[in-house]
Amino acid sequence: MTKNTSLYFRIVEGRNLPAKDVTGASDPYCIVKVDNEVVARTATVWKNLNPFWGEEYTLHLPMGFHSLSFHVMDEDTIGHDDVIGKITLAKDAIGSQAKGLDSWVNLTRVDPDEEVQGEIHLCLELLKDAEKASVRCKVIEARDLAPRDISGTSDPFARFIFNNHSAETSIIKKTRFPHWDETLELDLDPEELHEDGTITVEVWDWDMVGKNDFLGKIKYRYINKYIYNEYKDGKLGALRLKVRLIEDHILPSVYYQPLIHLLVESVNSSALTLLEEVTTVESRQDVAMTLVKIYLGQGLVVPFLDYLNTREVQHTTDPNTLFRSNSLASKAMEQFMKAVGMPYLHEVLKPIINRIFDEKKYIELDPCKINLNRRRISFKGAMSEEEVRDSSVEMLQDYLSSITESITGSVAQCPPVMRVTFKQLHKRVEEQFTEPENEYLAISGFFFLRFFAPAILTPKLFQLREQHADTRTSRTLLLLAKVQLSVGNLGLQLGQGKEQWMEPLHPIIRLSVAKVKDFLDKLIDIDHDIVSELPQRAVFTSSVTVKEGYLHKFKTEGPQLLSRFAFKKRYFWLTSETLTYAKTPDWQVRSSIPIQCVCAVERVDENAFQQQNVMQLITQNNDRQLHIIYIQCKNVNELNQWMSAIRKVSIYNECMLPSFHPGTHRSGKWTCCLQADRTGCSRTHSVTLGDWSDPLDPDVETQTIFKQLIQGRDKLRSVDKTFLEVVLPGMSAAARLLAVIEDLERAHATFQRRENENDASVITN
Repeated sequence: MTKNTSLYFRIVEGRNLPAKDVTGASDPYCIVKVDNEVVARTATVWKNLNPFWGEEYTLHLPMGFHSLSFHVMDEDTIGHDDVIGKITLAKDAIGSQAKGLDSWVNLTRVDPDEEVQGEIHLCLELLKDAEKASVRCKVIEARDLAPRDISGTSDPFARFIFNNHSAETSIIKKTRFPHWDETLELDLDPEELHEDGTITVEVWDWDMVGKNDFLGKIKYRYINKYIYNEYKDGKLGALRLKVRLIEDHILPSVYYQPLIHLLVESVNSSALTLLEEVTTVESRQDVAMTLVKIYLGQGLVVPFLDYLNTREVQHTTDPNTLFRSNSLASKAMEQFMKAVGMPYLHEVLKPIINRIFDEKKYIELDPCKINLNRRRISFKGAMSEEEVRDSSVEMLQDYLSSITESITGSVAQCPPVMRVTFKQLHKRVEEQFTEPENEYLAISGFFFLRFFAPAILTPKLFQLREQHADTRTSRTLLLLAKVQLSVGNLGLQLGQGKEQWMEPLHPIIRLSVAKVKDFLDKLIDIDHDIVSELPQRAVFTSSVTVKEGYLHKFKTEGPQLLSRFAFKKRYFWLTSETLTYAKTPDWQVRSSIPIQCVCAVERVDENAFQQQNVMQLITQNNDRQLHIIYIQCKNVNELNQWMSAIRKVSIYNECMLPSFHPGTHRSGKWTCCLQADRTGCSRTHSVTLGDWSDPLDPDVETQTIFKQLIQGRDKLRSVDKTFLEVVLPGMSAAARLLAVIEDLERAHATFQRRENENDASVITN
């Protein structure tokens, strides 16, 4: 049985942030850390004290974590970025919320001395008898401490403090990975243990001249387990966060087969209906995504979606409300389009989105929002309101024409499995509603209202851009998204809303609708059997490029260069089998690294090359010799994305290393620990970012469905038996599901008992 830890967080927005610039504003962004590792950086929102980010991330953390922190920064083009404040959430605090955290949280002050890094290994013990009391601390080792000396290392020692008593370890010279293995004991008066006691272990860098430098500390209050921050007044502003922690024990695959078999067998029966009955509104999106992955892996996603869509259509009386709710069918279709259609979306929209961002044109149609001062003054003087509106209409028509042409000309690029799914949907709507418009509405609703329009409105959230749009571009995108909504509704509601100032665009909307109908006819003109001949996205295939782009590779050949000249620009391609690079995408001479040789991919200390965002790829040749390739990314997000992608494709490699050196090897020793040994001084990581391109993991996905069924077990038992389809003599679908649930529960209990017995055996020995 393995442990699976997933951490989901969404940084929604900030409010009432303090002004850090002379203009009375700030340029805020967030740095997100799991323990001491930076896992994400949001885009910067310029000149805004109430920024909206809306960025969400899912992290897979096989080794667990201790805390999640959000640092709000003010970006400065000159000098260092200013720290505004931070929020730190302990793992226990996140896990105690069954439905996760979803609230505003006040920022707290940041003490530069508290912004430390590293880990310390301790054993604490309170000793008490009738005559005396003492507290004992065995300080074993520390790792990944901050470098405080110009050599890139430190001279650390530890100080053990209890109330007014203290003791210190010896000093270990020139290392960030000290090993003490010393026991410190403090004699106490017995009554001291009746007071509120705080145990503190501090780590310092010893300096021969001047003050010692603080490296970090840990506190443990033995009466109250949790330590609360003293700053709670909200003077530094607040962040609205959504955070959810999921920890599961995953059984071996064989135990999930009965549930998989029941789901696969019941694509067209009532087991899915029962699952929808017990699914809560809050969990529906997660369940929908999980089911989509399961049926993708089984090659049955088309009949699965067809079953849900058929039920939705049959239970809808008004075609105008079709798929407008947050039903399982609606959510499943949304998640399906993201799972299989994101590369297609990028191919269709990215060129025009890039053009809009680059041109930064001022476009406005609403008379209440037109600002004549925002337009450049021509040689003939300032433009009138009518001229601004006419110019805006012309530019919007140009953009809309480009978007429409790109979409309607993309039949061949659209994934066949999407086309067949839409064909089935068209057929079900046609059977239920006779008006021709309704047949198009269902498909266009998903295609435009839930896929293209949201991507146009917020390109950053669909990975079409690295940054959020500025105010001017954001308004242009909003107007274009409004038009896509009208196109998705086939122009049926034109002129009925309050925004009558959109009327100049009605002719091009009607023209777009005609083209869209023709496009949809071609889109669903596909042989249904073609899908069975195509490989489903169950795992990464060698023919699929998982990630590609320009990076900088460290040049190790020839004479040693200065660090900033030693990284050469190269174009990289990553598949499930190789990491390939060349001078340019068209360059014929290419070098390849087999993925099966990858042993680890990790960050490199900044002081190793005096460069940021450098990762190291550790590989092993046929002679089991290790080789390291250093690659620099342009920012921390790109660094995390590449590390995550390489870790995903190499996750099953047998040669993975348990440890690594975060520094570089120079003059016969490593810069991080000053040792010559190739054995790493820091444990390797396996944090990966969850996204639409993830390979499928049937065991984890089936465990998610099992948990949902457990929560709805009472409801399953109370379902009216007359509603159930009898799939076996004397046994209803609900009864079969309940039997499978009970079997899985027993398996979990058995494995948990074995783990507890093993843990007890280790402690005894």
